[in-house]
Amino acid sequence: MSYKSISTLLCDAKQDLHILDAAIALARQHDAHLDIICLGLDRTQPGFYYSGANAIILQDKMNLAQDESQAIETAVLAHMEPQDIRWSTRPMVAQMAGLAVQIAQVMRFSDLVILPRPYGKGREIEHERIIEAALFSARRPVLVMPANAALPASLNTAVTAWNESTEALNAIRAALPMLQDAKQVDITIIDPPKHGPDRSDPGGALCQMLARHSVDVEVSVLAKTMPRVADVLMRHVQDKSADILVMGAYGHSRLRESILGGATRHILENVEIPVFMAH
Repeated sequence: MSYKSISTLLCDAKQDLHILDAAIALARQHDAHLDIICLGLDRTQPGFYYSGANAIILQDKMNLAQDESQAIETAVLAHMEPQDIRWSTRPMVAQMAGLAVQIAQVMRFSDLVILPRPYGKGREIEHERIIEAALFSARRPVLVMPANAALPASLNTAVTAWNESTEALNAIRAALPMLQDAKQVDITIIDPPKHGPDRSDPGGALCQMLARHSVDVEVSVLAKTMPRVADVLMRHVQDKSADILVMGAYGHSRLRESILGGATRHILENVEIPVFMAH
């Protein structure tokens, strides 16, 4: 198994250009085509302007978005010129209201989408919208790259968060090409249910599935010794010196996660290694 079509999206050339390095490395490793979307975003909200001003303001903002898209593409072309992989750029101009639809139309044909961390310093609402569009509208797995993270050419340890959910299984299935290349894959289970179907052998069925795909796998069953499951998971990632974390995305509703917080959001805000997610 391998990825043959990889997509990434940049909406800020200064902050997001680092994700190209991870995308280039994966594309080279899997002999894949890299599609780079250069997004210029119109952030206007027409309903807040006085009558008659909408058309003028919208046209002006769309022109600015087109200039932004072209500037990003120029930076990408300069970065990609010496690369020895197959790649293409795709300029895109979108408004916030239609962002998810446009992203889904181009990303749904990709095997994998690589995006920057959506939270933190310099991150705006569009970064969260973009990753949600890739996960929920395009239904594609997403590799999230924190700014200072690197993806090794050969993975030593991959940690997979397992809680019996469909989201977690989807992420693990989608990550199989990477897990097969890892020297060690750790199935991490935190506080498994005492009366669950796998109570006598937590993670056993998943371990069997991965072993049949020639994945060298082990199981770690952890107690919830910290208030947040996400904190236990991140501590385990550090203890294992993991190169990547594989997990299901947004097991709770996005509204609940945005208001009350959740494992997905907390990890994306704090983890410093690449995170592979699917829903």
